[in-house]
Amino acid sequence: MTSISYNQIKYVIALEKSGNFSEAAEKCFVTQSTMSTMIKRLEDQVGFKIFAREKKPVRLTSEGMKLINQFKILDNEYEKLFELFEATKDEFHGTLKIGIIPTLAPFLLPLFLDKINVKFPNLNLEINEITTHEIQSKLKLREIDLGLISIPIDDKELNQQSLFKEEFLVYDTRAKIRQPKRYRINDIDISNLWLLEESHCITSQIGKICQLKKDWKSMSNVKLMSGSILSLLELVKLKKGITLLPKLATLNSIVEQEWVYPLERPVPVREVGIVTLKSFLKKKLYHILIEEIMDAVAPVLSQHELERIVEPF
Repeated sequence: MTSISYNQIKYVIALEKSGNFSEAAEKCFVTQSTMSTMIKRLEDQVGFKIFAREKKPVRLTSEGMKLINQFKILDNEYEKLFELFEATKDEFHGTLKIGIIPTLAPFLLPLFLDKINVKFPNLNLEINEITTHEIQSKLKLREIDLGLISIPIDDKELNQQSLFKEEFLVYDTRAKIRQPKRYRINDIDISNLWLLEESHCITSQIGKICQLKKDWKSMSNVKLMSGSILSLLELVKLKKGITLLPKLATLNSIVEQEWVYPLERPVPVREVGIVTLKSFLKKKLYHILIEEIMDAVAPVLSQHELERIVEPF
């Protein structure tokens, strides 16, 4: 029977990710020679090449591609085992790998990261700013532990836990005079409306709010292919345009409050939540994160009696 060590699994995953022996070895804190020898030993054990070394960058062979996802699952199971060991201790230790959508990351993370670092110095957070679809994929490959996204999503393999709701607001940089107290949807000039690229769920949500047709196109000759709301804000200001923003984004220092307007009731909101695999085990760290996030957003988000949740897809 072939015996595969945990280190060999880690080395294969690191090399598959970087495509470079030197870089992968550095990340695993071993010499390049050690990594190469251990992977070659594994290949001898299984009877075929896992990597095509003659190619630059180094790539998986067809046989290696059949193994890599299972290696990642095994790596995750090892981490779960270590997490269970740590859970028996009084202090909070461990690593939490988080995926967070780009329309949330720059506005939510600053509200709680410093506090959680001070309160739990032995808790390591690894954060990836990626789209909802990437979060779903990385969760199933066990490359991340949980995701912070706009919910609900149609995915029966994942658990979804609601955290908070944030309203959408109009950001109209064209305004020379005071607009009505609440914007009506029909008041939004869609010919001057700016959105992020279509891969982001917030673009779909704004399309639903503004009742845009699928073939809608802005009359602007500039197309913003970006996932960054901060880039969008700068361009909207430059072009004297209009867009819709979730509440947390409007609290950023580059947003001029005189151009921010609420929408008519029922107020459109997005629901932000945590998604995990149903087999997720890091319960202590999970509940710490939920508590810290909800404490952080409570002072800046308000609930509305008349609201409607706009689904992300």
